[in-house]
Amino acid sequence: MVGIKDVARRAGVSVGTVSNVINRPDMVAEETRERVQAAITALGYVRSETARQLRAGRSRIISLLVLDMANPFFVDVASGAERAARRAGLGVMLCNSAQSPAEEAEYLSLFAEQQVRGVLITPADMTGRNLADFRRRGIPFVCVDRVLGSAEGCSVSVDDILGGELAARHLMEQGHRDLVYISGPMFLAQCQDRRTGALNALREGGLPESALRHIETERMDVAAGRDAGARLLGMSPRPTGVFCANDLLALGVLQALYGAGLTVPDDMALVGYDDIEFAAAAAVPLTSVRQPAHRMGRTAAELLIEETGDRADRHEHRQIVLEPELVVRASTLGTRV
Repeated sequence: MVGIKDVARRAGVSVGTVSNVINRPDMVAEETRERVQAAITALGYVRSETARQLRAGRSRIISLLVLDMANPFFVDVASGAERAARRAGLGVMLCNSAQSPAEEAEYLSLFAEQQVRGVLITPADMTGRNLADFRRRGIPFVCVDRVLGSAEGCSVSVDDILGGELAARHLMEQGHRDLVYISGPMFLAQCQDRRTGALNALREGGLPESALRHIETERMDVAAGRDAGARLLGMSPRPTGVFCANDLLALGVLQALYGAGLTVPDDMALVGYDDIEFAAAAAVPLTSVRQPAHRMGRTAAELLIEETGDRADRHEHRQIVLEPELVVRASTLGTRV
């Protein structure tokens, strides 16, 4: 690899001058600066970030570990985080735990080895062991889409219990009294909280908990939604209202229902969660509980930047909870129940 000494030799200057051109160009005369830049271009020299990090004592990289990069919701979270990081002169490394606590643990170990500046994480391990182990490494982190205790660190989340209430209440207002909740793995706090909210709405509406049946899937993608839709079609009696823990599941259910000759919302009403871009563009535009994903990612990154910046000694851990909102579309309107 071409090193800084090679650049200095070609340009006929000292190593210190090359370093100044790279890091403090205003300190170098224009003619010398142009000569060094020409040498850098000719040799293809690239500054070693690892070496710079060792000298500076901290990295310019933030890691973002999400549950599922195939879900557009997390793409929006990443976009918000990336914008905040760029404004602070930092970069974001995006990784995918695939909802696996084991893969999450491996990534956290990698982040520690690479001495990243900090980590934004949507936890897959609900036991808290992975984060407890990582906390001992001394690297700051902020939880995204999950609430942390104030002593543990910062977090930015959405009130998923309220979101579940909004979804179930809306179905009940459309006249539905026999509902089903289709979720991902119930070890995920988000899936638990959304079901809790739906049950709260049932109790508020005077219905028993048995009015909400439950289908659990191993993943939260369109294929899992299609499989859940097949199970839904085999239920007797069939529910008339369906609440899915995310929009990808709901889109898969929609495909299964149409494949079986049913119509939405006349035969079955459908509510998703996240309000990804595809929700409004579906064959039947999908009613969904909107999460402010971009804002969530931006806010989480800002908290981490504050905690790792020049005023870190003034930082106080905060738990920010954002509110979801129900976006009503054709998948629940005009039903005949």
